[in-house]
Amino acid sequence: MNHPVAVIGAGPFGLSTAAHLQARGIPVRVFGEPMVSWRDHMPAGMLLKSTPAASSIDAPQPGHTLVDYCDAAGVPRLVRDEDIIPVETFIAYGEWFQQQLVSELERVRVVSVDRRHKDTGGGGGGANSRGSGGGGFELKLDSGELFTARAVVVATGLSGLAHLPPELVGAAPDGPSPTGPVSHSSQHHDLSRFAGRDLIVVGAGQSALETAALAAEAGARVRVVSRGTGRVAFGAPPWQQPRLRPQSPFGNAWSLWALSYYPHPYRYLPAQARHYLVRRVLGPLGAWWLRERFEGKVQVSEVAGIVGAGVADGAEVAGAAEVGGAEGARGAKGALRGDGSGSGVAFGGVRPVLTVRELDGRTRELFADHVIAATGYRVDIAAMDFLGHELRTELAVSRGTPRLGAGYVSSVPGLYFTGLPSAASYGPVMRFVCGTEFASPRLAGHLAAAHG
Repeated sequence: MNHPVAVIGAGPFGLSTAAHLQARGIPVRVFGEPMVSWRDHMPAGMLLKSTPAASSIDAPQPGHTLVDYCDAAGVPRLVRDEDIIPVETFIAYGEWFQQQLVSELERVRVVSVDRRHKDTGGGGGGANSRGSGGGGFELKLDSGELFTARAVVVATGLSGLAHLPPELVGAAPDGPSPTGPVSHSSQHHDLSRFAGRDLIVVGAGQSALETAALAAEAGARVRVVSRGTGRVAFGAPPWQQPRLRPQSPFGNAWSLWALSYYPHPYRYLPAQARHYLVRRVLGPLGAWWLRERFEGKVQVSEVAGIVGAGVADGAEVAGAAEVGGAEGARGAKGALRGDGSGSGVAFGGVRPVLTVRELDGRTRELFADHVIAATGYRVDIAAMDFLGHELRTELAVSRGTPRLGAGYVSSVPGLYFTGLPSAASYGPVMRFVCGTEFASPRLAGHLAAAHG
């Protein structure tokens, strides 16, 4: 039997990969809700930081760029670097791309992926040898169906990878929750629920700053807590980009140009350098257009670090980290208003409290009605629990991320990763939609040669 390739995930990288595989005549089954992370885990009213040039999903044939969608949908064209993309427009573009090129998407969830052993029926196929991945993989869907795939592409995007720093776990021992004291920024679609509330947003990247601005515009009293000095900053507008440097989707700079268009040698760098560059290049920075919506509307606390977190019930603090010195013990219960009052209204009857270390070394407490951790995402194979235990133990990893070879293949033949999990092997451009231009044709080409 000619087993298909399974693509898990229907965001930009999954859809792009599937389109390239299909264009090569390879049978593909694609699983997931289209653009689900963008639709359900981004706040309403969000605007993309990426320019139009960095926001097209790569296709194997012309006619499927963001501009092509705008023309087909009859909406204003998004072409110039100054053109700002509403998240709703980008979601509609992704869904249009899917309808055009991946029309047989299956809106079901993959429950498990395991090696297909020689004696496994796996959907009626004959017995294949296991060597070099020849046995393929057995997948189970939440519909109950079992089937065999010759290869598997993991393109699950941000799903399950939200990162909560350990300093905040004391206020969220069961994990972040939008109804608890501490949540993650990916858990909020409607920020109007914070109207009239005191809100702390932890972080200094685009997600933190835009979440804070949107919440403030919805009527919340917002404070951003950022580690270090000068971390809350905004990029230069397009007309202020350096003129004598090469252009890239992220700005004019030699480093950005090289990482965007020539990520081939990235995987040969030492592991420490690769992980450092993924974190630091294109790191925390607000979009140029966000500055006027943020400054003067959101308070900023620059701290040396967050010592710990707990919850307060009235005047009692439960689980808060130890506060050193009388100054820290007095706290700043009204810190969000600056007058010692606070709203006194909390979700679930408790208020989160952050213990922070000031730049001068002193500690103090910051109270709010809720804390949003806009602290990004961390790739961790252990969190991809749909991958069977055998697969996860066989995978070569580096700091939780899969180590990928040529064509985005992992150390398990036939198992590929694209999008964010591939960034530690192919560079920070894989964190962005424009990374599909490099990743998708190369992954499809390698897979076709090895398993076509």
